[in-house]
Amino acid sequence: MNTLRTFLASFDLRASGKWIVLSSLVGVVAGLGAIAFQALGQLVVHMTLAQYAGYTPPEAAGEHALFAHPEGPLAPWMIVLIMVLGGLVCGLLIYTFAPEAEGHGTDAAIDAFHNKRGGIRGRIPFVKTIASAITLGTGGSGGREGPIAQIGAGFGSWLATKLQLSHRDRRICLAAGMGAGVGAIFRAPLAGAVFAGEILYSDADMEADVIVPAATASIVAYSVFTQSLPVETRFMPLFGDTLEHPFNSPVELIPYTFLAIVLTLVGLVYVKTFYGTHNVFKKIPIIPHIKPAIGAGLAGLIALALLEVFGGDVRVLATLGTGYGTLQVALTEASQIGIPLLLAIAFCKILTTSLTISSGGSGGVFGPSMVIGGCVGAAVGLGFEQIWPSVVTEPEAFAVVGMAGFFAGVARAPVSTIIMVRAMTGDYGLLVPTMLVVTLTFVTSQNWTLYRKQVPTRMDSKAHRGDFIIDVLEGLLVKDVFRPERKIKLISEGTKLDDIVHRLARDHQHYFPVVDDRGAMVGIFTDNDVRSYLYDDALWELAVARDIMVTDFVSVSPADDLNTTLKRFTSMNVEELPVMDPNNKKQLLGMVRRKEVISAYNERLMEHKEAAAE
Repeated sequence: MNTLRTFLASFDLRASGKWIVLSSLVGVVAGLGAIAFQALGQLVVHMTLAQYAGYTPPEAAGEHALFAHPEGPLAPWMIVLIMVLGGLVCGLLIYTFAPEAEGHGTDAAIDAFHNKRGGIRGRIPFVKTIASAITLGTGGSGGREGPIAQIGAGFGSWLATKLQLSHRDRRICLAAGMGAGVGAIFRAPLAGAVFAGEILYSDADMEADVIVPAATASIVAYSVFTQSLPVETRFMPLFGDTLEHPFNSPVELIPYTFLAIVLTLVGLVYVKTFYGTHNVFKKIPIIPHIKPAIGAGLAGLIALALLEVFGGDVRVLATLGTGYGTLQVALTEASQIGIPLLLAIAFCKILTTSLTISSGGSGGVFGPSMVIGGCVGAAVGLGFEQIWPSVVTEPEAFAVVGMAGFFAGVARAPVSTIIMVRAMTGDYGLLVPTMLVVTLTFVTSQNWTLYRKQVPTRMDSKAHRGDFIIDVLEGLLVKDVFRPERKIKLISEGTKLDDIVHRLARDHQHYFPVVDDRGAMVGIFTDNDVRSYLYDDALWELAVARDIMVTDFVSVSPADDLNTTLKRFTSMNVEELPVMDPNNKKQLLGMVRRKEVISAYNERLMEHKEAAAE
C-alpha cells in the first residue's frame, strides 16, 4: 500500500494517470464483487427455495444459471417460511455488525458522499453482500443494484482512506465504485458511469468530476464481470438480444404521453408506500433485528394471496425476488400475461418491496422499479392496442419505455436511466418516445424521490461547501460594493498621539489611513493600535501617527474581484481594506468592508436561487 501511495504521489492531483490507476483498482474489485454477489445469491436460491419450496425464480434471458435446480412440486407455504427465516438471518447479521447496511444501499452511499466526506466503514461491503444475497435468495423483493453499488462504493472509500487521499478524492473513489458496481451487474458500463454522477442530485445536476473515473472503473468492472459468463451470453443484453420495437409515427407520442401521466401517479404511490412502510416499522416497539423477518413474512403472504386469486399462476411470484422472469415475458409477449395480472404484479410489487426493504431488509430499488414500470407500461400498451389498434401495434414497446420512465421519475436520474434501459434491453428503436416519457416523468415527479439522501444541486451539498462562494464572488468587483462617498477621516503622518486619542473618543471609525503632506497614503492604523498607548500618557505628546501606523499594508483596487478581496481579508484578519487608485498606487479612493463583501455574496446567492425557482 505504501508503494502504491508513493506511485500515486508522483502524479499531479488532477492528473488522469492517477485516476486511471485508482479507478482500475476499484473496477477490478467491483467486478469481482458483482461475480461473488451473483454466485452467492444463486447459491442461496439453490439451497432454500429450490430445495425445499420447489420454486426457482425465473430470470431474464441474458442471465446465466450456475446451478441445476431440482424440480419438485410448488410448496407455497414453504416459500413464506423460507422468507421469514431469510429475513431473520438478514436482520441479525445487519443489526449486529453493520446497521448502515440496511435498506437499499444506494442512499447510504449518497449520504456518505454528501455528509460523511466519502467515508464508509470497511466491513459494510462484506455485510451488505451476504445480507442482500440472503434477502434476495430467499425470495425478498428487491434489486441487485443497491447492494453492488454499496459494495463498490465501500471499496472505493476504503482504498482512498488507506492511501490517505483527500476528502475530495475519497468521494470520487466512492462514486466511481458505485458506478462500477451498477455498470457491471447490469452490463451497462456507460450507464454506470453516468449513474454515478447523476444519482447524487434530485434536480438536473451532475457531479462532473466523477464521470471519467467512474467510466474507467465501470469499464474494468464490466470486463471482469463478463468473464464469468458463458461466451454465448457474455455480451448479450440482460433481457436478450431479440427486443426490437420501432417507433412508427409521431401520433404514437399521444399514448406515450398518457403513459407518462400514469407512471407519475404510480411513482407517487410507490414512494409514499415505501417510506410510509418505513415509518411504520420504525415505530414498532421491538428490536430491529427481527423486523426484516416480519416484513418478509408479510410480503410472502401477499404473494400467496395473489397466487390464490390468479388460480396458481406462478408468474404472480414476480412480486418476490427480482421479478425479472415475468418482466421478460412482459417485454416479449405481454398479451400472454394480460392487463389484470400485469397491474396486480405492479401494485403488489410496490407492497412487497416496501415490506422487504423498509422493514430493514437488504436489497436495491432499481430492479423492482423496472418490474413495476415495465408491467404498468405493458398494461397501458395492451389497453391502447384494444382502443387504438391502428396506432399501437406493439404493446411490448410500452413496457420498455415504462421501465425507463418510471425509474427516471422516482429516482431523479433521467440520463443514466435512458442509457441503462437501452443497454439492458438492446432496444434502440424507442429512443424518441423514451426521451419524451422520461422527461415528462422527471418534471412531474420533482416533489418526491426514492433516494432521500439526494440533495437538489451541488450548491446544496456539504461536499461542495465553499466552492460556490468563490464562483459567485469572482463575478463581482470591489467597485460594485464599496462606497466612495462614505466619509473616511484621514490622519496626517505628523498628527500627535494626543490628538489621535481624543479623536478616537469622538469617532466611530476603526481604521485610520495615514497620509503625507501631498495626500499620498503612507500607512494605516486601527483603534486597537492606539489603545496599547492609553496607559502611558507620557507618550501622547511625543508619539505621532507615523510611529504607530503600519506601512506594509494590504490594499485592493476597484477592478479586483471579491474572491481576491475576501482572501486578503482572511490573510490579514482585518475588517476593512484600503481601495487604491490603480493609476496612482498612493491615492486612496476609500475603504471596503468585509461585511459589504459578504452582503454582496448573499444578495447574489439569493438572486441565483430565485432564478432557479422560476
